[in-house]
Amino acid sequence: MNFEVRFDCEEVDWQNVSDILKSVGMAHHGAEKHEAAFRGSYTTVFIYQGKQLAGFGRAISDGVYQAGVYDVAVATDFQGQGLGRLIMEKILSKISNCNIILYASPGKEGFYEKLQFRKMKTGMARFMNSEAMQAKGFTE
Repeated sequence: MNFEVRFDCEEVDWQNVSDILKSVGMAHHGAEKHEAAFRGSYTTVFIYQGKQLAGFGRAISDGVYQAGVYDVAVATDFQGQGLGRLIMEKILSKISNCNIILYASPGKEGFYEKLQFRKMKTGMARFMNSEAMQAKGFTE
């Protein structure tokens, strides 16, 4: 299939971003919150097939030595075609000089391990809805 990679936030359907995140079981918010988060990020990646959004991701960073990857998702209809790896490779190319953290959805750790990520022994988190995140398996 023919996919286009875009690094800007122009012409993004933010409700579609929210809908894709919801459909794949990830945290999702209103369209306006996703727009603000992506526009405030250090780098963004959007993958399109024609005009259809197939996947996306973003990183926040100081651009010097620290970065975090967030909201990497591939629409259900496009999964299994290597788009998750493509999104991550594009993001990582923009923050290659940085230490990088992320939290994977439970069960998806293997995907990130293939990209040289390793489990942290001292990772800590403070979530707004700590009970829900514990129930989903993110915290003890």
